[in-house]
Amino acid sequence: MTASQVQPDLPAPEPAQILSQAQMQFFIPATASLHERRPRTMKHGDSFAVFDHSGDAIAGPGSPEGLYHRDTRHLSHLYLTINGLRPILLSSALRDDNAILTCDLTNPDFAGGDGRVEVEHDLIHLRRTRFLWEGAVQERITIRNFDAEPRTVTVDIAFAADFADLFEIRGMTRLRKGVMNEPEVGEADVLLSYEGRDARTRETHLCFDPPPQELTHSHARFTLTVPPGERATLYMRISCERMPLTGEPLLRPFLKSLRDSMQALKASRARSATVRSSNQLFNEVARRSVADITMLSTDTEYGPYPYAGIPWFSTVFGRDAIITALEMLWLDPSISRGVLGYLAAHQAHEFDAAADAEPGKILHEVRHGEMAELGEVPFRHYYGSIDSTPLFVMLAGAYLERTGDIACLTSLLPNIEAALQWIDDHGDRDGDGFVEYGRLTDQGLINQGWKDSHDSVFHADGSIARGPIALAEVQAYIYGAWTAAEAIYAAFGNQERAIQYRARAQDLRTRFDAAFFDGQLGTYVLALDGEKRPCRVRSSNAGHVLFTGLALEERAAQVVGTLMAPSSFSGWGVRTIASTEARYNPMSYHNGSIWPHDNALIAAGFSRYGYRAQAARIFEGLFAAATYVDMMRLPELFCGFPRRRAQGPTFYPVACSPQAWSAAAPLSLVQSCLGLGFNVAGAEITLNEPALPRFLDELQLYGLVVGEAQVDIAFDRMGDKVVVKPMDRVGRARVVTVT
Repeated sequence: MTASQVQPDLPAPEPAQILSQAQMQFFIPATASLHERRPRTMKHGDSFAVFDHSGDAIAGPGSPEGLYHRDTRHLSHLYLTINGLRPILLSSALRDDNAILTCDLTNPDFAGGDGRVEVEHDLIHLRRTRFLWEGAVQERITIRNFDAEPRTVTVDIAFAADFADLFEIRGMTRLRKGVMNEPEVGEADVLLSYEGRDARTRETHLCFDPPPQELTHSHARFTLTVPPGERATLYMRISCERMPLTGEPLLRPFLKSLRDSMQALKASRARSATVRSSNQLFNEVARRSVADITMLSTDTEYGPYPYAGIPWFSTVFGRDAIITALEMLWLDPSISRGVLGYLAAHQAHEFDAAADAEPGKILHEVRHGEMAELGEVPFRHYYGSIDSTPLFVMLAGAYLERTGDIACLTSLLPNIEAALQWIDDHGDRDGDGFVEYGRLTDQGLINQGWKDSHDSVFHADGSIARGPIALAEVQAYIYGAWTAAEAIYAAFGNQERAIQYRARAQDLRTRFDAAFFDGQLGTYVLALDGEKRPCRVRSSNAGHVLFTGLALEERAAQVVGTLMAPSSFSGWGVRTIASTEARYNPMSYHNGSIWPHDNALIAAGFSRYGYRAQAARIFEGLFAAATYVDMMRLPELFCGFPRRRAQGPTFYPVACSPQAWSAAAPLSLVQSCLGLGFNVAGAEITLNEPALPRFLDELQLYGLVVGEAQVDIAFDRMGDKVVVKPMDRVGRARVVTVT
């Protein structure tokens, strides 16, 4: 796809709306805490759903709840009552594999006409069993009577669809919207639809079985008499498109879709190695991590692609997916193959200022909603990230090293060369030898590194840095891209190009150290601004310099020490910036918070330079944080307050959960602590001075693939030492331990 194809001729956005967007920079207003709601999230393909603990979606200002498809909310309200009252919540849980949401409810006291209790609470049990598959929520509601006599109950289900664009729900105000169509109400189904200004019709189709006694455009009513000890069952399907009415009971498609979804999950899990340990809490964290990555991954024609996170980022993101793939590469290389294939197919080929696109550049974000289609937000196919392109080349090199899949790299080679050419032609905007960013229009993102808040790049006095800005970690990714290019060209027998990129990487290493290392700070500066003034701020970005190997060996100890000092390491993890810095705020998005993926990359950097004990401390902090989180699920980020004895971390109000690169963080940390590497040509799995955090006495890896072989390995911690015990293997492979 060319960049000119990215933005078709569509109505221009309203001027007042452009101003609003530029001011807001697409931030997510924290009008309500997602953690307070503790939502239940589900996803399949391009659809996701957010429900409360009772299985409802409560409409209202700031509520993200509902069913979404391709960035449009197709169900904004769902509310179940029994005899006019909301049931009492007993429990609510997602299966460990995220396949099914089960909500157990019971009746409150039912009063008679004289005000006295006619039916006591806890006599009628309701179980809502729900899953999401192929753009439809399917639900079975079972009502069981535990009373000694028959009971007649009325179950009402209220519903609505606002067809709001995701960016509206995130807080943006639209000046003009499309038109709601007249609802179509049948005997057992309701069709709600909306004609967008982009000339697309969006539909929500609700079907019920058995047919309700009453059905309107906004609610269904069932009146049921349930004998003592017996059950009554209702089925409901909510689809993001009109479904054909076949007349068959909904039980049949419910069971078929459930079977298909379970089989798909089983097949996805089979791709990955398995992690087990002596710590049952960690086993839960690891299972949830794998389940969340599986749920967030959408199958594309190129393979699985992990969408960034629910609710705000359930779509293609370049940077997020690449980092997730890097974190998961040792465990499941197929994710990397899927990410590389998709991003290569959507690489920019032409200039498009509105999309921040330049030839060879790799995607930042894709959106499918009405506002994106109309150009009211620039993210239909948006390329405004400075790091996706070098990270793409890094991932290609890492995938080749992990798998030896030269056939895949052969097909990707033109895209890799285009990405490398983008670095040369467009990356260095001012000719100083470093790669900087600057948006092409005032509608693009101001900051285009992973810390993309408007105030995330600043000087020691707190003043905002002016661009073009050269971030420390971006130079590290350029170094990683060039070292990857060396390996790729060497694998293709092009030694001349390989030597060129090796020389360029070494030259960058020398120049970067001279420009970015600050002995007084004890670390690398955050960035250079447009006047080449260093942003003398202690930040987590320095850990990414270790991650790719850009840091000189003699700097590593000082950088590790600075990152693990109390001002940076809170006990839960490394803060995005140290508490000593001018803009430090532990409740901010990027200026003092703790991001699990950031910490996973920092720990990988520590491990690269031999600091596995410090990597294990990061692992311990994040694992401890996970034990305080609902469902043992690490969120996108949490606040950077210091760790207190017998208290959990402080949560960030609008953090996505699950978030792909956070879900992958615990699994990445396993690799970092073990010093785990692969030599495919030599059929070797290498373990370089392996360490285990204090919460793990034993660890087992099952089904670890190297080439055509598969190996199981056990690890036992003996004080500060780790004993490695190869177990079963299929095929020829060696486990090599370096001490």
